[in-house]
Amino acid sequence: MLSLRQRLIAVHLLAILAAVGATAGAGWWVLSQSVNRQLDTALLALAEAEAAMLTDGGAAVIRVHEAPQGSAPPSLTRLDRLVQIIDSQGWILARSSNLGTEDLPASSQLLEQLAAGRTVFETLPDTSEEPLRMVSVPARVKGQLYAVQVAGSLDDANSTLRSAALLFAAMAVALMAALGWAGARLSRKLFVAIENIVEQAGRIEDNHLDRRLPHPGGDDEIGHLVTTLNAMLERIEGAFETQRRFTADASHELRSPLSRLRAEIEITLRRPRESGDYVAALRSCLEEVERLTTLVEELLMLARIDAGQERGPGQRVALTALVRDTIARMEAPAREHGIALSYAGAVADDVQVNHAALGLVLRNLLENALKFSPPGGCIEIGLEQKDGAVLLTVADQGPGIAAAELPYVFDRFFRGSGARASEVAGVGLGLALSQSIMRAGGGTITTANRPGGGALFTVQLQETP
Repeated sequence: MLSLRQRLIAVHLLAILAAVGATAGAGWWVLSQSVNRQLDTALLALAEAEAAMLTDGGAAVIRVHEAPQGSAPPSLTRLDRLVQIIDSQGWILARSSNLGTEDLPASSQLLEQLAAGRTVFETLPDTSEEPLRMVSVPARVKGQLYAVQVAGSLDDANSTLRSAALLFAAMAVALMAALGWAGARLSRKLFVAIENIVEQAGRIEDNHLDRRLPHPGGDDEIGHLVTTLNAMLERIEGAFETQRRFTADASHELRSPLSRLRAEIEITLRRPRESGDYVAALRSCLEEVERLTTLVEELLMLARIDAGQERGPGQRVALTALVRDTIARMEAPAREHGIALSYAGAVADDVQVNHAALGLVLRNLLENALKFSPPGGCIEIGLEQKDGAVLLTVADQGPGIAAAELPYVFDRFFRGSGARASEVAGVGLGLALSQSIMRAGGGTITTANRPGGGALFTVQLQETP
């Protein structure tokens, strides 16, 4: 099977052959038409002159008007014009001396056309030793039909056309060679650029994703290809970096509770203890197991969302009832922290959402607000319809989020400086999981700091008819 380069060169050569052949053929056809037209014009001029003189003479003396020998100036122009005058029956009344004993043919069809007043051009390939071109011009004198026939050799015209054909063939070969050479250079340059891209791309491995393909510098298809590939490499590098960071963070978060579990168990088993000590150790281990279970479940849900397994059309639910039900479930932990939950707003129409997923998102936002709200504070939950979208807001009265950390709030395993300083429980997956859930369902979560202090999270859902 031919390679792409061989096929491109073959197509290029075929296109050149077709273009050169068409150009040469058209040029030769135009030249042949011009040469034949010039010969016909010369023959017709001579025939019309003889016919005019015949008419002016009133047919008193019918003869061919030839220059007497020796009276004309010397000329290098060929004077091989054969002239003959015939009547309506085809009888020869006069002829030029260079015809000798030969006659110019006058067929019955020609006589019929002359009788109709038509001027007739004919090509006579076998009348003499050279092919002839003949014109027959009718002339009426005193009601009598005559015809003047003038013939000329086609040998000069054919020789000119043969020379032109050789010239066009030589020009076509030269043009084809020049175009082929130029096309070969261009295609070689094109494929050298592609081969360089392939070679550079082959050197990029998973541990060198920061490398980029060198741009050729032109704003052509190759340049667009390199730009597109570099943009793809940048996305791949970002995805790999996110995966590496995610793996490292997940390993760290899994190792910490496992290390605490092992330390707790080892300390407990060093010597015999009272039953109360064993109960306390088991409760501590249970807390770590629950933390591990939550972490694994969140990681599993994130993996399913990334794989597209958690994307579903959802169902139409009463969003107001869903929000109130979730708030009711969070009342108990809110009272334990001494924090009030305030709800305002409603949505008249049902909204198509994933009931369980949206409930989990709202619960994560409320838990996050409880962690950072001071005792005696209030968490405000709002629900409204605006510009074809449903907005669910959760606002707390905590310290807010540092401006430099706002772009990273929804990154996986990201914990702000406030969370690390206050040793707030968590692994940094709740907000990332909530954002992934919303994006999978066609929504988004945004965050900002409130003017009076505290953080504001806004969940946006698109209304569906």
